[in-house]
Amino acid sequence: MDDDPVVETGFTSRTAVEPPEPFVEQANVDESDVAAFDASWPECWRRAADLLEWETPTDEVIDRTGDRVSWFPDGRLNAAYNCVDRHLAERKNQAAIKWVGKRGETRTYTYLDLYHEVNEFAAALRSLGIEADDVVTLYMPAIPELPVAMLACARIGAPHNVVFAGFSAQALAERMDRAGSELLVTCDGYYRRGNAVHQKNKADNARIMASQEVSDIVVVDRLGDEEVHLGDGYHDYDELVADHHGAEVEPVTREADDELFVIYTSGTTGQPSGIRHTTGGYLAHAAWTSHAVLDLKPDDTYWCSADIGWITGHTYLVYGPLALGTTTMLYEGVPDHPEKDRVWELIERNAVDVFYTAPTAIRAFIKWGADHPDAHDLSSLRLLGTVGEPINADAWWWYYEHVGNGECPIVDTWWQTETGSILVSTVPGVDEMKPGSAGPPLPGIDATVVDETGESVAPETGGYLTVTKPWPGMPLDLPADGEPDDEDWRYVTEDAARIDDDGYVTVLGRIDDTVTVQGHRLGTMELESAIADVEGVAEAAIVDVQTPGGGSTVHAFVSTDEGHKGVDGLRERITANVERTIGSFATPGVVVFTPELPKTRSGKLLRRLLKDIASGQELGDTSALRNPEIVGEIESALDGE
Repeated sequence: MDDDPVVETGFTSRTAVEPPEPFVEQANVDESDVAAFDASWPECWRRAADLLEWETPTDEVIDRTGDRVSWFPDGRLNAAYNCVDRHLAERKNQAAIKWVGKRGETRTYTYLDLYHEVNEFAAALRSLGIEADDVVTLYMPAIPELPVAMLACARIGAPHNVVFAGFSAQALAERMDRAGSELLVTCDGYYRRGNAVHQKNKADNARIMASQEVSDIVVVDRLGDEEVHLGDGYHDYDELVADHHGAEVEPVTREADDELFVIYTSGTTGQPSGIRHTTGGYLAHAAWTSHAVLDLKPDDTYWCSADIGWITGHTYLVYGPLALGTTTMLYEGVPDHPEKDRVWELIERNAVDVFYTAPTAIRAFIKWGADHPDAHDLSSLRLLGTVGEPINADAWWWYYEHVGNGECPIVDTWWQTETGSILVSTVPGVDEMKPGSAGPPLPGIDATVVDETGESVAPETGGYLTVTKPWPGMPLDLPADGEPDDEDWRYVTEDAARIDDDGYVTVLGRIDDTVTVQGHRLGTMELESAIADVEGVAEAAIVDVQTPGGGSTVHAFVSTDEGHKGVDGLRERITANVERTIGSFATPGVVVFTPELPKTRSGKLLRRLLKDIASGQELGDTSALRNPEIVGEIESALDGE
C-alpha cells in the first residue's frame, strides 16, 4: 500500500508523531519502566499484580506445567474488594461513578456510596440463593445498577454474565442457557432517543424461551412506570436493596484462576461463544493496561464510551479504572442526542481527562463537522484512545487536531474479547505514534505476523497476527496451539496484520473480514481506509457478493459527510484513490451511497447484513440494529445501481 499522504483533507500524513513533552513528564510509565519490563519476562508481570491487593500473594508469577497456563498460582483475592473497599481509606468521598442518563438525569456514586450499594445488593443476591460459582445474568443498559450488580456478584464469588441490552429475547435466552444461569437482573425499560424501550418484555419472553428454569428475575425501575407488574419470581431491585439496608457482606476470597465472569461473543457470524475470564490474571492485566496505556490516575475523570455489554465496557469502564481508584463516567445516551455536540458538552462540563472511544464514533464526529468540538473547551483532555477496530490515518489526524488540539497522545489499542485487555498499543509517554498503526506489542507481550505455515513474514507483508507468549488477561479456555509448557505455544488471533521495520503493528481486520478481488485477498480495512480518505466520505464498508457464475463482486457501501452536496464525481474520486493507494485491481465493482451504515447499538458495523442485502438473501436477526430503517434505504439505493 502506498504510504504517500492523501492531500484532500490535510489530515492524512502518516509521519510519526512524538508524544508531547508535558505529557511525557507526568506519564505513569517511562522508558526505564518499559526497559525493566521487557528485560524480565515473566517476572515483569509481577508489576501488574502489585497494582492489586492480595489476601494471599503468590511467590510464582506463572505456572505452565498443568493442562493450561495459570497466572499468579496460589494467589487469592477478591475483585470487588480491589475495586471498592481498599479505596475507602483515602477517597471514600471521591466520585467512583458519574452517571448521565438519556434524559439528562445525573447520579454520582462516591466510593463509599458504591461500597454500601454493592454490599446491599450482594446481600440481596444471597437472599435469593446465589452463592459462589453460581452464574448471574445481567441484562441492562448503561445505568449504575449494572456495575453495582457486577461488583456485587464479584463480592460473593458469583461469576456474572452480562448480555448487551440491545440483544433480542432469543439471544438472551440462548446466553442464559449456555451459562447455566437461573437468575436474571434486568430493568423495566430504558430510553432511546427519548422513547421508552420496554426491556422487561424481552426478559419475560426470554424466560419463556429458556430451556432451563429461570427461577428469579430482579427488575430495576428505570422508567418510573407504575404500570409494571411483577409476578411470581420477580423482585424489585430498590425494594431488595432497601430490605438489606446497611448490610455488609464479607468479600469471598477467590483463587486467582477462579472465574470472574463469562462474556459471549456477539454471534453475528455464528453461534455465541462464551469466554471465561479469571479473577487474578484478568484484573491485574486490566489494572496494568489502564495504568500504563490509558495513563489513569486516581484523581482523573475518565470516560470510556463503550457499552458495558461488550468486553471494552467490562475492562475499561468498570474493572480497570475502579481498580485504580479513578472516577469513571457512565453515559446512557447516544452521541448526537439531543444535539450533535453532546459528547463535547459532557467532556467540557465534567472536565474529562482521558477519553476512550471507537473509530466508528470518530467517523460520525467527522461527518457532523469540526465546528461541534471546536465550540467547546476540551482543554481538560490529557490522553485520547481508540478501540474496537483499526482507525484510518485521516480519522486519526482529525481526532488529534480537533479533539486533542494537537496536545494529547492517541493510543490506538488492539485487543479482543479473548485477550481480556490491551496487547498492542504505544505506551503514550514513551513511544512515537504512527497514524493508522496501532503500535508495537506492549511490554511483556510477544506478537508477530506469520504466514499460513506459521513462519514469520517479512516487514510490511500481510499475514496472521499471532501472540507467542501467554499474558495475564488470557481466559481459562484460550484456543491456543501447543501445550502450555511448549516453547512453540501460540495464540492465532484470526486478525490480519502487518508489522513494519520498527515493530509497529497495523491491523488490517479480521481474517474473515477479507474480500477476494481478481484473485487477491484483501483486508476490508485496507479498502475501507482508501475510500474513507477521500474528501466527502464519512465512512465505508466493504463486502464481497457471490455472482451466479461463481465469482464475486466487491460492493462498497459509502456514507458521505453531513453537508456534502450530491455524489457527482465522488465515485470517480473513490476509484482513483483506491487505484492510487492499493492498485487498479482493487477498485470496487459496485459503489452504493447511503445516509448511514447498519450498526448495532454499541456501534458495531454489521457487514453480514450488508452482504445479505446485496446478495438478495433473507436477512438474519436484526434486533440489535440501532437504525433498522436504514435497511430499506440501502435496498432502494441498490435498486438504483
